[in-house]
Amino acid sequence: MRGRWLKPKSGFTLIELTLAMTLTVMIVTLLYAAFYVGYRAMEKASSRSELSQRLRSIESFLGGYIRSAFPYRESSRGSTIFFSGEQDRLTFISALSIGMGGKGMSRVSLSWSDEEGGILILEEEIPVRLRSEEEEQENGAGYRNRMVLWQGVRELRIEYLDPKREGEEWAEQWDGEERRVLPRAVRVGLRGEGQEEIRWVFPVMMSVLAS
Repeated sequence: MRGRWLKPKSGFTLIELTLAMTLTVMIVTLLYAAFYVGYRAMEKASSRSELSQRLRSIESFLGGYIRSAFPYRESSRGSTIFFSGEQDRLTFISALSIGMGGKGMSRVSLSWSDEEGGILILEEEIPVRLRSEEEEQENGAGYRNRMVLWQGVRELRIEYLDPKREGEEWAEQWDGEERRVLPRAVRVGLRGEGQEEIRWVFPVMMSVLAS
């Protein structure tokens, strides 16, 4: 028999295996980091888009009521108007009624509550009744709908544009019984957690047309 040369078996050394594993771990880590950053960016963009869309819906919904504010008087001979505006609360009569399909007038209240981290609340009451709570309980309060427009509101600030003053002068309060006229516009300022202030200006159409 002829002798055969034994060839040494080829393979990886321990150092080569260690380097290969290290490189693999580094590549996987970099890929995961890139994926995570991309995912977070997409998540933030989606969150901002949802918030922006929700705020547009709130602005449109609330603006419909305020633009339709009506100079409601308890009697045809009365000169006072039902419109009560504070910095954190607004109550008025609107010619718009969502509960009645957009027809008829409603009594609308916008307010802020510190419940559940701060909520923006809108209440609609139909038919319009300027009664005390005791009278409402005796005669029935009619239809009342309470809606949470936005949760997570840290601050609500409402201001009122005086139609009798030259230039742009905003008041912190508006008493329809005292002023006997609607404000020219209502400015609503909102601030969510970790967000810049959002400002909406809603012209009161009855006041604008009368000026």
